[in-house]
Amino acid sequence: MKLNNITPDPIVSEKKTCTGPEDTGKETKMVVLQSIGYPFLCNLVENPKIEIFDTELFELYAREQWAGYTVKEGSFLFDQKLLPDFAFKVIKAHPDDSRITQNTSILLMEVEEVREVKKVESNFKMSDVIGQDRAKTKCKIITKYLQEPETFQGWAPRNVLFHGTPGTGKTMLAKSLSHEMQVPLFLVKATSLIGEHVGDGARQIHDLFEAASACAPAVIFIDEIDAIGLDRKYQSLRGDVSEVVNALLTELDGINPNLGVVTIGATNNPQLLDYALRSRFEEEIEFVLPDEGERKRILEMYIESMPLPVDVNVKKLASLSKGMSGRDIKDRLLKVALHKAISEDQESVTWENFQYALKHHEKEKNEPKGMFA
Repeated sequence: MKLNNITPDPIVSEKKTCTGPEDTGKETKMVVLQSIGYPFLCNLVENPKIEIFDTELFELYAREQWAGYTVKEGSFLFDQKLLPDFAFKVIKAHPDDSRITQNTSILLMEVEEVREVKKVESNFKMSDVIGQDRAKTKCKIITKYLQEPETFQGWAPRNVLFHGTPGTGKTMLAKSLSHEMQVPLFLVKATSLIGEHVGDGARQIHDLFEAASACAPAVIFIDEIDAIGLDRKYQSLRGDVSEVVNALLTELDGINPNLGVVTIGATNNPQLLDYALRSRFEEEIEFVLPDEGERKRILEMYIESMPLPVDVNVKKLASLSKGMSGRDIKDRLLKVALHKAISEDQESVTWENFQYALKHHEKEKNEPKGMFA
């Protein structure tokens, strides 16, 4: 048997394996693994498909051989017992660069499952969200629960619905909440929870909550939740998503403890949600359009980072941008004016550029749109 033509997997050859037993001072709460196979013998050995029928038994097996190992996201662990040198890639580690102990939760997921369980890192602070003071005040109970989940028991704010005009800061507030509390944030689009085959969606829902529960306290943020949770009178539009909704209802109902996990659903159209789903959210927090003073602060914040100097009366611009969200101000006003100035080889962004952007936005706003635009 010749081995001359064997080429190591470039992914593995560029990454470092997890180091052996050493005390980093940080204990790993959760590790999510993806089975890779035998990367250095890919032309000689067929990679077996790993199926776990007893997750608790797999965790015991994994902890027994890897306890004390330092894991980093993107590194590899190699089995030395049942499948010697079989590789597992570390998809998620919380906290990163930490040490596996007998308390570590170890999950094995397939490629399609791993794509959906995303732990999002963010540097946003509450102060970065301009306005939305009422929403921030209501979020205080969430921060208190994430600090002391055991003391709340049945009084926990487990399910919260963010709703309001697009671009008003729903996702940003969830990211800032996660960052300031230093807890993991699992952010998914509701549409990504719809699987190609029967049972896929339900499994992804349960995997999502299992991953969050394993590293609790944690926040799950499901954006555009109306994509799967439409009222039944819109049945022709919502498609066959009943299994996804039923799985989500099971998790929101608290049949599984999920202690220390807060689920935040976000929608621009709360009135379109199915009552069975909407009723599971104990708290609804509305996000409103910024007032003139808040628009001025948003303008000043974004103008500071623009690549060309801006020659404009910001107070006047704040007044004329009435009805715009924070996202509109950045994308529909500032960005359009900036691109106009650049395209005309100007050295600064002038009032004429902003007049062009305002007219362009007004034209877009008055164009006929579909029901869910």
